[in-house]
Amino acid sequence: MNRQDKAQIIEQLSEKASRASIAVVTGFAGLTVEHTTVLRKDLRESGVDFQVVKNTLARLALKDTDHGVLCEHFKDNCAVALGYEDPVPLAKALAEFAKKNKKFEIKFGSLEGRYLDENGLKELAKLPGKPELLASVLGTMNAVPTNFVGLFANLLRNTLYALTAIKEQKEKEAA
Repeated sequence: MNRQDKAQIIEQLSEKASRASIAVVTGFAGLTVEHTTVLRKDLRESGVDFQVVKNTLARLALKDTDHGVLCEHFKDNCAVALGYEDPVPLAKALAEFAKKNKKFEIKFGSLEGRYLDENGLKELAKLPGKPELLASVLGTMNAVPTNFVGLFANLLRNTLYALTAIKEQKEKEAA
């Protein structure tokens, strides 16, 4: 690989990493091409870039980004997964793949500039994703007015029952 190709790889990876909210470094030693292709397809569906890159090039590319904290940890063969919006789907997809393929390992990562070890990434994978959190918040926000309307309707209903009972009592007294 000549200098021009290396410079292009560094530039592309650096541009992607500067846009990414999460970067995860994985080990892929022992995986077959078929397994790696399945992983790339799954990650692409989640909106994630997955790239096998030399450690030196990855260090140079990530150095001036939020994910620069990863530079000192690169060892052995590595691949970098970059997520751009919600970090949870990336962590979940990698955790699922790691469960199915024992040779695949999640090494470490960076979430908006903070270093995460393997355990931190596994905990991130257990969290609900952005859609689930939004649904939960929306449900909570919807519950307040719904409960208020129900409470108000019960108050009016009870007042109506009391007025009906008074009317019936007055009618019995008049008869």
